[in-house]
Amino acid sequence: MSAAMAPVFPTVTALLAALLGLLAALLTVQVIRNRGRFAVDVSDGGNPPLAQAIRAHGNLAEHAPIALLLLALAEAAGTQRWLIVGLGGVFLIARLASAWALSRSLRQSVGRQAGAGLTVVVTVGAAVLVLYRLAPAI
Repeated sequence: MSAAMAPVFPTVTALLAALLGLLAALLTVQVIRNRGRFAVDVSDGGNPPLAQAIRAHGNLAEHAPIALLLLALAEAAGTQRWLIVGLGGVFLIARLASAWALSRSLRQSVGRQAGAGLTVVVTVGAAVLVLYRLAPAI
């Protein structure tokens, strides 16, 4: 394979995935800790702190995979690095805000709204970048 055809490793997205992996591990530990604290094996047992921990972890698990995949595809397709860094940074902030807010309360909050809104912006932005990079090939 020539150098021009060599696959590009999405280093920015890989770093973002590693950081989000650490956040996911932290949120998992919060769920485990609360399950032990309240002696609940399944669901939340009606305990708000456990429900919050489960929701914070689940929210990350729901949104991170598609955003990371789209960012990695956009990066591998040659999207300018500053765009990937920018979108990745915004996504990390969004997920931290969401995790923090959901860990504190299940009610609507600025953190939840900012996290959700910024996550949608990044997901749509990354999807548009992938479509833009694909357009010549279609």
